[in-house]
Amino acid sequence: SHERVCQYIAKESDSLVVSVGYRLAPEHTYPAAYEDCLSATQHFLQRLQHYAVDPARVTVCGDSAGGNLAAAVSQTLAERSDLPRLRAQILIYPGLQALDFNLPSYQQNRGVPLLFRERALFYSLNYVQGDTSNLEEILEGAHIPPDMWLKYRKWVNPD
Repeated sequence: SHERVCQYIAKESDSLVVSVGYRLAPEHTYPAAYEDCLSATQHFLQRLQHYAVDPARVTVCGDSAGGNLAAAVSQTLAERSDLPRLRAQILIYPGLQALDFNLPSYQQNRGVPLLFRERALFYSLNYVQGDTSNLEEILEGAHIPPDMWLKYRKWVNPD
């Protein structure tokens, strides 16, 4: 479903884009998808000569949950000195923030099709835990202890 987009990004950015099919939730909860993406990317980076790929041209990309996975893989690989560094990460509407579902962007777009606020959280919960029973509590922010709210408020704050 994403091959044409990946081809376009590769061409326009003069990069090689690694597109990975990963295990999906709810059958496969976290960290299955992350492990699949990390494993595939490491495998590819270790065999660049076999594929005749310039190590300076490798980019990871993802949209939605794939954007989250691309960011996580990039962060993990940034610490690795035994592999070529990624040229870039391209994140298309990535799912990166799950602390506060009441920030202005969530409020302003809560009823915008296709990915309504509740639906976004529903899919996120399926990915993380395979269970959506605490959806309402998370929408209200009850999943974060008060001391943690204080600690991270400067990064997740409508101001």
